[in-house]
This record gives sequence, C-alpha cells and structure tokens, in this order.
Amino acid sequence: MGSIHLRSVDLNLLVVLDALLSERHVTRAGKRLGLSQSATSNALERLRSLFGDPILERTRGGMTPTPRAQALRPALEHALSSVAQVVGPRADLATLSQTVRWSVVDYGTALLGPPLMAALRDSAPGLDLIVTPWGGAEEVVAELSDGTLDLAVSVMAPGASMLRWQPLFSERYIVAMRRDHPAKQRFSLDKWLQYPHVVVSGRAQTSGALDAALASQGKARRVGLVVPSFLAVPSIVGNSDLLALVPERLLATGPYANVITREPPLPVPSFEVGIAWHPRRDHDVATMHVIHALMGVARDDPKVRGTAKNDRRPKRAR
Repeated sequence: MGSIHLRSVDLNLLVVLDALLSERHVTRAGKRLGLSQSATSNALERLRSLFGDPILERTRGGMTPTPRAQALRPALEHALSSVAQVVGPRADLATLSQTVRWSVVDYGTALLGPPLMAALRDSAPGLDLIVTPWGGAEEVVAELSDGTLDLAVSVMAPGASMLRWQPLFSERYIVAMRRDHPAKQRFSLDKWLQYPHVVVSGRAQTSGALDAALASQGKARRVGLVVPSFLAVPSIVGNSDLLALVPERLLATGPYANVITREPPLPVPSFEVGIAWHPRRDHDVATMHVIHALMGVARDDPKVRGTAKNDRRPKRAR
C-alpha cells in the first residue's frame, strides 16, 4: 500500500478491525472502543469495502472471521503496536478500559480468580476478564495462535514452541477421601483399589496413563463416576466411599472440612502450570498487566504458592 493510498484510508478503521476480530461481535467491539453499535456496524461495512472481504461471517457458532481476516491479524497487531509505541504514551492502567480473554485449566479459575480480581481492582479497575471454557492444552495453543485468546493458564502443550511461557507453580497429585473413610488407616495400593474412583475427564474418558501403569502390574481400578470438572470432586468424595486422585491445590479452593488426603500409593508424575501467550501480545498493556498480576498472585498468595498448613495437608501412608 503506497503513501498516496494511505491518505485515503481512515487508519482508525484498523483499530475497529482489531476489536472486531478479537470480540467477534459488533456490540462488544463497540463497547470495547466506546462506540455505538451503529457506528461500529458502519465501520465494519467500510472495512468490508476497503478489503473487498466480508471480514466477519455469521455461522452457527456466532460471528467468525473469514480466512482473509485471520490472515491479516499478525500484520494488523504488529502495525497497531508499532504505531502505539511511536505516537502514544504508555497506557494509564488506572483509566485503561479493555477486555482480556483467557482460558485456565479446570480448577484454576477458583484458585486464581479471587486473588487476581483483587489485584486488578486496585491496579487496573477498568480491565474486564472473560474466562473461556477449557478445551485442553492443544486447543489453547491454537486459540492463542489465531488470536481468539489473549493468554492461558495451562500445562505446556506440544506445538507451543512459538508461544511465550512463564511458569507459575509445580503441581502434584494426591488422593482425596472423606474424613471417616475406612481406607484411611494404613492406606495402601490394595486399599486404594478396593473402592470405586472418581475420574475427571472433559471428554468422558474412563482411563488414562494411571490405568496403564496399573495394568503393567496386573491390576485395575473401578471407575465409579466420571465428571467433567475437578471442582465437583471434593463434595462427592466428602459424602461417599469414592476416592479420587486430584491436584493438591484443588483443596485450596474452598473449605472442605470433610475431606482428608493421602499420598498416592504408586508414583504419579507431577506437572507444571504456567502462563502462555503469543508474542504479538508483548506490547498489549492490558494482557501483559494481567500476566504480571497472575505471576504476583502465584508468588504472594499462600493458597497458590503452596498448600496451607492445616489438616488437609497430605499425610504419608503408614
């Protein structure tokens, strides 16, 4: 695009285009920019004329960017970031108004949400957060890459080498059971397998790596219940004979007085949870502020940093 052509282009349309592709909704994009729905719709029509492309198309799942619009995103975000660095002062967090979309692994919303919102209330009260449904680490990589998400709290996934990654904490698994469960005394592998288990799976799967490890020893467990979220597990095991293998920090998301824990009776690998984002977000003040706030929460909040010293702390099997 030459300089003569640039004179005929309203560069404010690029800001609207960025908001439309991020929000995938005319009204939400307008709200993000402080524009009326009619003004945003008018800008969309001008963008369609400028690029000779529909930009957004209505589908069964809502408004979806066209392939041409998706292809424009990297150059668009780079251009807006460069212009902001040249002509604009650094955004004032106290007056910044923006929405940040993120995805977080299962129980992470309950664990990180309250201290994060408290931190943002004081530092950036105009920031709004949208938490999208967790679809797995591989799906998160795709959504960060195409700009659907601004950031994610996740485990590192294959194919994520193009993303930025900041570790938050290392997580491990523990066995949860009700306080008066008959298996709690001299807990062992045989006692663990004597009772039905709760399994968490967003895809209704009943087996995984743990079952393969058991099979290698000629053993198997009975899966008595499959649920899509870890957050349902403490209430379930606290009121039944079911046992569950859960991330240790799950029990920091609420007062689960009727739940106790034991060490797993066989080796279970730990995993690292961190923040992932695409490099194109490096100059997005709102996204980077949320990332730094999450890092502060992980560093300073005892529930996130590590399990508090109370009677829910895992005990070693005797």
